[in-house]
Amino acid sequence: MKFTETPLKDAYLVEPVVHGDHRGFFIESYSQRIFEENGFHLNFIQDNHARSEKLGVLRGLHFQTPPNAQTKLVRVIRGKVFDAIVDIRIGSPTYGQSYGVELSEDNFHMLLVPVGFAHGYCTLTPGAEVMYKVDTFYAPQAEGGIIWNDPALQIDWQVEHPILSSKDQQLPPLSQFNSPFAYPT
Repeated sequence: MKFTETPLKDAYLVEPVVHGDHRGFFIESYSQRIFEENGFHLNFIQDNHARSEKLGVLRGLHFQTPPNAQTKLVRVIRGKVFDAIVDIRIGSPTYGQSYGVELSEDNFHMLLVPVGFAHGYCTLTPGAEVMYKVDTFYAPQAEGGIIWNDPALQIDWQVEHPILSSKDQQLPPLSQFNSPFAYPT
């Protein structure tokens, strides 16, 4: 497994080893031992699976506030998405910056999203399925988000007219958000 730090401090692109032949493929999508050998001591306790029927479904930018903040390991098992994260940790050298990457069933890449990041994705194929591990249980009272089209974030979602929930359409821009996350010193 290869871990490559993204331009955003503490967020990583994870590339598993793919063993493929004429029959198909096999990957270890997660190994606690390998993650710990690379300095990631995580205790994933819940797996989430989302399917979006149409091209252009945008979910995000979401996070959970402390003490329910989550680290996520995101992967696509069907189709293709554009996955984006935003550093919302006060004092971070990359605060307010965004990063996006294509995750797909073909490239097998995963995104390790640490606590203190807003996360979202937009489907680039119909029927896209995203699975992600989290290290804290879902807590509806801790939900938060940043508006998907905040011009300060400069995220190119790769679709002209995304399909959004009414809740995601009403999230605040980063400039109106009081972050409860602090960058560790």
